Amino acid sequence: MANVELTSLAKLPTLSKLRKLELSDNIISGGLEVLAERCPNLTYLNLSGNKIKDLGTVEALQNLKNLKSLDLFNCEITNLEDYRDSIFELLQQITYLDGFDQEDNEAPDSEDDDEEGDEDDDDEDEDEAGPPGEYEEEDDEDDGGSDLGEGEEEEEVEGGDEEEEEGVRGEKRKRDPEDEGEEEDD
Repeated sequence: MANVELTSLAKLPTLSKLRKLELSDNIISGGLEVLAERCPNLTYLNLSGNKIKDLGTVEALQNLKNLKSLDLFNCEITNLEDYRDSIFELLQQITYLDGFDQEDNEAPDSEDDDEEGDEDDDDEDEDEAGPPGEYEEEDDEDDGGSDLGEGEEEEEVEGGDEEEEEGVRGEKRKRDPEDEGEEEDD
């Protein structure tokens, strides 16, 4: 739900299995306690580009016990003195803030923020990537070989339909008349 001019999370439905939530570039300034109530299993939360100004607003995220990665980039709160230290102290469950840990090491992949998520997400990516890749390969093979072949064959068959069919189907017609002969006899 990024960049959709959200001002409140009050109408957020209960999404108990949701692990990642993108709320960047909205107009959210508070009401974050709703997240802990309705999305208790969040591990990744992106609130960058919102109107979050103070630590009191972020304090509501303490109840998100599984939260590992929080993004507040481009929020007014980032201008506070000792912003990063204060957030890490307030939200001791998080590992990454704005894509970096407490020692300023960048998150391995900001989308795959926790180890379990990495495995699941990698599997999902492979599942998602597998069928379209197979489909594209099939299409490429079909397009590359059969379009030219079909086009040429169609032209040849259409152009020399009678001559080629007599030669090619002559053998087949030897079988067909036998079958047709039986049908005619019946």
